[in-house]
Amino acid sequence: MAETGLNGPFPLTAAEIDREITAKGPGVYVLDRSHDDGPFHISYVGRSDTDLKARLHEHGERYKRFKYEYHATPEDAFAKECRLYHEYNPPSTIAHPPRPNGSKWKCAECKVFG
Repeated sequence: MAETGLNGPFPLTAAEIDREITAKGPGVYVLDRSHDDGPFHISYVGRSDTDLKARLHEHGERYKRFKYEYHATPEDAFAKECRLYHEYNPPSTIAHPPRPNGSKWKCAECKVFG
């Protein structure tokens, strides 16, 4: 698998999320359903515009591992999420990443918001 530039992988457990995600802010993440002993396969791509830790906690036990990256702004996180979505076409992310209501953000990879 190509390099994502994200930190990890880490087990997707409440304790590991709390240990690894120490700041509140925007970020992007990818999730993997496979177990710790194999290569990381991106099953899901997501982001949070405000609280990466809280968003990761919402995934519960449906996935086994995560990678993440903080971003300075929600728009930066959106741009990275779009790039990852288009590059890896994750099977559990069935729709293009949404942009916040009222934003004029564009996906640099496609014309979905053109």
